[in-house]
Amino acid sequence: MDKIVVTGGVALEGEVRISGAKNAVLPILCATLLADGPVEIGNVPDLHDVRTTARLLRGLGAEVEHAADAAVVRVDPRPASGHVAPYELVRTMRASVLVLGPLLARHGAAEVSLPGGCAIGSRPVDLHIRALETLGAEITVEHGYIKARAGRLRGGEVKFDMVSVGATENVLMAATLAEGTTTIDNAAREPEIVDLAACLVAMGARIEGAGTSRIVVHGVDALHAARHQVIADRIETGTFLVAGAITRGRVVATHARPDTLDAVLAKLREAGADIEVDGDRIALDMRGRRPRAVDIVTEPHPGFPTDMQAQLMALDCIAEGTGTIDERIFENRFMHVNELMRLGAHIDIDGHRATVTGVERLTGAPVMATDLRASASLILAGLVAEGETTIDRIYHLDRGYEHIERKLSGLGARIRRIAA
Repeated sequence: MDKIVVTGGVALEGEVRISGAKNAVLPILCATLLADGPVEIGNVPDLHDVRTTARLLRGLGAEVEHAADAAVVRVDPRPASGHVAPYELVRTMRASVLVLGPLLARHGAAEVSLPGGCAIGSRPVDLHIRALETLGAEITVEHGYIKARAGRLRGGEVKFDMVSVGATENVLMAATLAEGTTTIDNAAREPEIVDLAACLVAMGARIEGAGTSRIVVHGVDALHAARHQVIADRIETGTFLVAGAITRGRVVATHARPDTLDAVLAKLREAGADIEVDGDRIALDMRGRRPRAVDIVTEPHPGFPTDMQAQLMALDCIAEGTGTIDERIFENRFMHVNELMRLGAHIDIDGHRATVTGVERLTGAPVMATDLRASASLILAGLVAEGETTIDRIYHLDRGYEHIERKLSGLGARIRRIAA
């Protein structure tokens, strides 16, 4: 199993090109199953989860051409006749459950293994199931599989008890081919939802309100071939901007989407960063200053994203002052705390709140990644720790960051990947 070794002490400087969004491309790839012609997806990042999704689509019978060097995936779903998403693929990636809605809408049947992925919380699929039942599906859960059947789905009124990105995506996709109109209340508002809706509209779907808490879908008889460019990854963007801030450097993120990062940019400014936005470029400059500690509360979009919580915690670890972090999305998302403390961080946990008292310096040590964003936080801490920090179990990183060590090296970081 590969490891990453970081030698701290370099202020990062330079430009970094942002890749397509992991959290957008996975549901979009699943959505291609709804079409009756080829769908070409551009700005696709070279990630393990993308390759897993491609294998899943092929396993269902779709033809998938994936040119990673060209960042393009072309899916022809017409040969797809399978409706079973097996445990062997689904167990590593929770996003696999997003084939449930498309398979049910297009083929009237779906069997999808209960999902796996990062161990950061329960993230139950009951919201997905209840929403699809509202559209007329008959669903049972047995032997570790969600088994769904339906004739043509019917439009209905879906009201979520809590905001769920995945459940919103699943019912949004299914509703495009349902008979009649579907309303989704308390829908997730994330930019990735908007991007999925844009792809579906390019395929011929009729969708109103994506990006708001109420989405209306007017079902159509068929979706057609289309092309779509995936939105820039706001979490990758935020991670590289924090890398600049934590090292007191200057980093410019290019090919970004600043309009998706309001909450993160506000906190970085509060931490003392000078930030300038010019089109798709975001320039962060700390001018050699030590960051100031910031308080964050994770919330659904447009609030502060839970996927940036670990990175801001790393920043607080070496900041001036004390910051509090309230995690209100996932119950197990403080697993990186013990690893940060191995580097010398001062962190106290009380339920869903972490109190971080900044220290003058961290020191390198062997640490272990527990999930995708925790992996990034340990790299960030390693960038400022004295000596070497060795990060084990980095397979999480390859699920969500495209060539992160190569991009950081381009900014001056002393970072390398080694084979275990």
